[in-house]
Amino acid sequence: MRNIHAAITGVTGYVPKDILSNADIENLVDTTDEWITTRTGIKERRILKEPGKGTSDMAVPAVEELLRKTGTLPEEVDILICATVTPDMQFPATANIICDKVGIKNAYSFDISAACSGFLFLLTVASKFIETGSAKKIICVGADNMTSITNYQDRSTCPLFGDGAGVVMLEPSEEYGIQDHLLKVDGSGRNFLYQKSGGSVSPASHETVERREHFVFQEGQTVFKVAVTKMADIAVEMMEKHNIQSDDLTWLVPHQANLRIIEAVARRMGIKREQVMINIQKYGNTTDATIPLCLWEYEDQLKKGDKLILTAFGGGFTWGAIYLTWAYDSK
Repeated sequence: MRNIHAAITGVTGYVPKDILSNADIENLVDTTDEWITTRTGIKERRILKEPGKGTSDMAVPAVEELLRKTGTLPEEVDILICATVTPDMQFPATANIICDKVGIKNAYSFDISAACSGFLFLLTVASKFIETGSAKKIICVGADNMTSITNYQDRSTCPLFGDGAGVVMLEPSEEYGIQDHLLKVDGSGRNFLYQKSGGSVSPASHETVERREHFVFQEGQTVFKVAVTKMADIAVEMMEKHNIQSDDLTWLVPHQANLRIIEAVARRMGIKREQVMINIQKYGNTTDATIPLCLWEYEDQLKKGDKLILTAFGGGFTWGAIYLTWAYDSK
């Protein structure tokens, strides 16, 4: 028998309509468009402004479009998994809420939290259900409402983040799909990129709110250096493991955290810029949504058999790479 792989058979995305430009950021903190652009590559980001709306509200239209696009009925979905660090609430899982809103009744669902590497962890977990025959159709959601935990008084972090959702369908294939994964963590990194309060160690209180401890904190220089090293190392390791030469690789799909990080990883891998999916200039860092949003935007350039390496780095620290072959030609 041939091995069964988990293949991406459809991809969609959703970003809110409201745009927060670098000029808008200039009015909030002491910074400039030039400073933000040269250091991050970001020009604007989408933000979810509607009161009472959260992560699930971005995922739902993307999931609905994925069902339509792949010709899938809600009752045919076996599992839905959501990677997010900004769940609608602590519980129930945002995945459960998404299922209810789109009418998925026969599936089970759960969330995964691995910071900006969450979508890679999600794809890896989901692929095992496909490979073992436990599921035939899995919806994988990467979605984050990062502006809900962004401190717009902190000039070092507030230009970085945006909101969005990206969604893919995984189905069995004997020829295409996820070929391999490499995932890593280093828990000592929790001191350099984290949200201090809101968990069980430091529950919400008047004091934690006043100290603005429910927002993202990042020690930028440390995170930058480790991100470049870890993303590049693990992507190169994947290339070497499968004897992939730079000219053999069709696309690098990197987490969109910082353009300088992306460029450094590409140089280390020996690949050209035109082989790299980049949309950070429009959306900023949407955390779990960055990689699927790239696949969504570049879908019309993807061809059956294309070789892709997906790589990411996130708080915790977490990082990883996935090697996959694309399963369909865009229409």
